Amino acid sequence: HFGCFASLSSPRRQAKHVAVATRACSLRAPATEPAARQPRAAAGSTNMAALEAEAAKLLAALDAGTQSIDDVLGRLYGKAASPDVQIPKAAPGSTMAVAPEYALGPSTDPIVQETIDYVGPKNHFPSLDKKYDLVVIGAGVAGLLSVITAKALGKRALLIEKHYMGGDCLNVGCVPSKCLVAAAKALQSCRKAAKLGVMGADNVSIDFPRVMKRMRDIRGGIAPHDGVARYGRDFCAAVIIGEAAFASETEVVITARDGSGRKQTVAFDRCMVATGASAAVPPAPGLLETPHLTNGNFFNLEALPPTLGLIGAGPIGLEMAQSLQRFGCQVTVFEMAPRLLPREDADAASVVGECLEEDGVSIHTGCRVLSVQGGPLAYKAPWSEYKVTARLQDGSEKTFTFSALLNATGRAPNVTGLGLDKANVSYDARSGVHTDDFYRTSNPKIYAAGDVASVYKFTHAADWQARCAVRNAFLDAKCQKSRLLVPWCTYVEPEVAAVGASDMDLEQAGIAFDTYMRHLKDVDRCKCDGIDRGFVKIRTQKGGDKILGASIVAPHAGDLISELTVCMQNGVGLADLAGVMHPYPTAAESIRQCAAQFWFSPHFKTDAKALAITRRGEAVAKRGA
Repeated sequence: HFGCFASLSSPRRQAKHVAVATRACSLRAPATEPAARQPRAAAGSTNMAALEAEAAKLLAALDAGTQSIDDVLGRLYGKAASPDVQIPKAAPGSTMAVAPEYALGPSTDPIVQETIDYVGPKNHFPSLDKKYDLVVIGAGVAGLLSVITAKALGKRALLIEKHYMGGDCLNVGCVPSKCLVAAAKALQSCRKAAKLGVMGADNVSIDFPRVMKRMRDIRGGIAPHDGVARYGRDFCAAVIIGEAAFASETEVVITARDGSGRKQTVAFDRCMVATGASAAVPPAPGLLETPHLTNGNFFNLEALPPTLGLIGAGPIGLEMAQSLQRFGCQVTVFEMAPRLLPREDADAASVVGECLEEDGVSIHTGCRVLSVQGGPLAYKAPWSEYKVTARLQDGSEKTFTFSALLNATGRAPNVTGLGLDKANVSYDARSGVHTDDFYRTSNPKIYAAGDVASVYKFTHAADWQARCAVRNAFLDAKCQKSRLLVPWCTYVEPEVAAVGASDMDLEQAGIAFDTYMRHLKDVDRCKCDGIDRGFVKIRTQKGGDKILGASIVAPHAGDLISELTVCMQNGVGLADLAGVMHPYPTAAESIRQCAAQFWFSPHFKTDAKALAITRRGEAVAKRGA
């Protein structure tokens, strides 16, 4: 499960498990710790003596350096060299105030309470042991993958969560937002069906409470997978709901969240800080004092607000802006940067802006919010009245009135209240917990992964970082943060996906590059599907075919980008990619067609090559004659 040892039925896999578990104990465990539990040989398989012998060979190879932990457990990055350009794709975080923590709602829906019972029962405060191999603070994606990986290495882990297990992704991020995006896409498909000859489908309407009910049901269905019971049974020595803070460099004190005041202190051999990030509140006068929507409470809406102001044009903000606009809410976006999605490819951001404006979203870039007034916070009618005064790009000032206000200006790492100073862990409010290239903090016993310590605030990045960090902590692996190649996607329509360096990144770094581009309007399958916007753009080293970065704007761009990620991670250049047969007709052909442009570029099709091919053809013709 999750890439760990899901089955030990294979003798070779059993031997690997023995080798890895033994190495973990020999490297990290104190002398008094019992030996790692040895897997039982399957019936009819190699006997334990042979198993131990094969494991010993693996251990010898690990110690000699002829094999790495990645060779045994599977690689988390490619065998190719590190990416040529190491440029963060997002600001390191925010020093702004943090929005308050909200409970899931509405309380009138039974599935909401059922979800909370799975992922955040406040009275779950079992008695703990005095010490654990690994203590994990935070049960978001990074925390969950930390204990899963530790379990695979034979380690006893304690998982601590102060709010809801599953973190933002399950509760107030990826899962609920994609439910709304799916509904909005279905609605828009009906409205555009007449272009394909399907008549009458445009006479559709949205039942917003039903959309939100479906979202809560789906989230509730996933909750047991990330819940207290499952992780306590399958992966952890213990799970506890409480607020953790370091008491020393090797101890954590946990306070119950049920108001009882109960506390427990535990020691650890290694600790993982995986506390994530929260919605930041920009210093616009009045905003902090005015109750408003963030991703933390947006999904508690019970009715569709007639109008909504959106401060910030980041990915989740634009996803919700487009969805609500299509549902019938008039959305106005305020963005301080001169364009939408300032960290994305400029051509991609331009396409997204055009599509949002076609949907009816009102966009103000290059503007500054001067003041906010309004409230109280409402999730259904009667709505409040919010007044937002902004200085627009032309220098004029204007006051806008909305029935709801959503703040999506960025994320701030959750470092407050952790007692990091007592643990001798270096951190700051903007970049979060400081780590080296191996996820280790200034305290060598404490590691950090996920949004609290990374510029890549994505679920999949947190997942990979946690796997790497735990391997490093217990196996002395050398899984480097700088070698992770992180793709990402913004789920507007069309989707925007990217991997590696953008044009802006390369230009700012002074790196010369070539660009190859294929527009979807020229791809047969896209013509059939009525897609007239979007593109594949690939950037390579100047004069060569090594891929430095790529951007895709297309339906399901998030699925398509993985092919280019595989190429980058394993050193596959455009020439080889162009030689990979793709099914016809598919949107994925756009990637091969983009790569094939290299064959016809001056860098590949040189005069010498052309002359050689001509002479070869002449020679073959003569032999045939």
